[in-house]
Amino acid sequence: MPRSGPLALLHTSPVHVPVFDALRDEAHQGLELRHLVAEELLARARSEGPDAVADEVRALLDRAVAQGARAVLCTCSTIGAVAECAGAGVPVLRVDRPMAAAAVAAGPRVVVLAALESTLEPTVALVEEEARSAGRPVHVRTVLVEGAWALFEAGDRDGYVRTVAAAADAVTGADAIVLAQASMAAAQRLTATSTPVLSSPRPGLAAGAEAACGGRSAAAAHAE
Repeated sequence: MPRSGPLALLHTSPVHVPVFDALRDEAHQGLELRHLVAEELLARARSEGPDAVADEVRALLDRAVAQGARAVLCTCSTIGAVAECAGAGVPVLRVDRPMAAAAVAAGPRVVVLAALESTLEPTVALVEEEARSAGRPVHVRTVLVEGAWALFEAGDRDGYVRTVAAAADAVTGADAIVLAQASMAAAQRLTATSTPVLSSPRPGLAAGAEAACGGRSAAAAHAE
């Protein structure tokens, strides 16, 4: 059986690098991560739409594969669908797909929280896609967390996650709350709501690790 290969991660912010490294060290020892950070992709996708960066995304994925990546995980929800469709020759996963599947399984009333408006539409489409695949009904509502992204851009990570957590706690009438951006994950542990609050990095990395290991867990591949 083939051994584990490197997993490339495509980020649009460098803040994700230590987050995914820590998750790897915690749950996927032995998995090699190769980080590609392209902040300019998010700026263009926000101003011109995700399809505007399709060529750049494809070029980055091709470079990752040429350098030996066995799979690629896109950690940016705004460009995740573009990455999935790029056709890189290896599995290309979007970090938020496992989270969307979990939200659909939790119940039909899903609330999507995002700090960036450009993230809302792709995330809603993903949740609806997962609902169709599962044959489950879903009604998705969205909440744009006003002021949160300004805190993120200013480097106030604590203020950012507290603002996101407060927005999650204000949600009512939901079966699941989706934190649409990977950067929101730290807010999950600050929430007090009884509604399940879902974030993408942990399940997304698990899916990426499995893909890089040819369908096996990273731990199993490393033990061979």
